[in-house]
This record gives sequence, C-alpha cells and structure tokens, in this order.
Amino acid sequence: MVISAIALFIIGTALTLGLRTWVQWKRTRDTGHRHDPAPRFSAQGWSQQLVLLNNALVAAGPIAALFGLSPLPSLDHTALNVSGVVITVAALTFTVAAQFHMGDSWRVGVAREEHTSLVVGGFFTFVRNPIFAGFAAGSAGMALMVPNIFSLAGFVSSVVSAQVTVRLVEEPYLVAMHGEDYIRYADKVGRFVPGV
Repeated sequence: MVISAIALFIIGTALTLGLRTWVQWKRTRDTGHRHDPAPRFSAQGWSQQLVLLNNALVAAGPIAALFGLSPLPSLDHTALNVSGVVITVAALTFTVAAQFHMGDSWRVGVAREEHTSLVVGGFFTFVRNPIFAGFAAGSAGMALMVPNIFSLAGFVSSVVSAQVTVRLVEEPYLVAMHGEDYIRYADKVGRFVPGV
C-alpha cells in the first residue's frame, strides 16, 4: 500500500501541476501560476505557507511508512486501506476534471489586478471550490491508505489550508472582481459540499 500511495502522490502532482500547467501554457502561452509576494503574516502569506505544509505532510505520510513508521492500529485494516485507494483515485480524477472545467481561467494563486472569467459550469455548478474539495478528499484517501500521524496531519492541514485559502484569499478576490455575480453564485452553490 505504501508504494501505491507514493505512486499516486507522484501521479497526482504530475497531473494537477505538471500536465495542467503544460496545457495552460499550450493554450494561452501563460503557465497560470501566480506567486505574488505576500507579507508573511497576511492571509495570502498564511495561505501560501499552509499549502506548502500540506504538500509536505501528505508526501511525508507514505515516505515515513516506507522508512518504517508504523501505522495507527485503529485505522490499519485492509478494507480501509483499499477504500483509501478508491477515494484517492476518484478524488484525483475529480480534481483534474475540475481544473479543466476552469478553462483559461485556471490559476495557481491569486494576482489581485488580474481579471478572469467567473467559472460556474462543470463541477462548479455543484460546489464553488471543487479543486480544493478534491485535494481534501485525496488527502483523506492517502490517510486511509497509509494511516500514520503524518498522513493524518496531511489530511487536517488540507482542510485547514482549503478553508484559509478560500475564505480569506480566493473569495474576497472573487467578490472584488465579480461583485454581485459572485455573491449570487455563492448564495446558490455550496463552498466545498453541495448545498453547504
């Protein structure tokens, strides 16, 4: 299961960052990456640090297991491990599809002066932040595949990172850029889960 988790982490990173960046570049001659320097203790600064921490923790779970860290006995059951694989693969598929639903508006990070189209189709019809929801579900799957303290911390940090990034960085930007259109959309569509 450890090798499967490492392989899925590598494949997930290659697809969600590598492939999507390459496709964005081929379509627009722009990578879509926005890494504006943010003051260390600003919302955007915290968001950037939490994303880095999250990625490190999610990767650390299977790597630590590979080097002998024992799983948590209460979660180390074949049925849970296999369900973790299913959840991770489904979440990865969902995340990649959601990224492509964004079309040319896909970005990593926020550039305050940039105006992109408000995406409300595809998976964005059901939740406002399907990519963040997919990442959180994927990290939950990884925690079930390799249930140790690092992978569980990776799942928790994924949820915290998504909440901070969306509530304090992404949504204020979208309200500033799209005004009433975004507010009406947010009133109808759940943040991470349909209807919630």
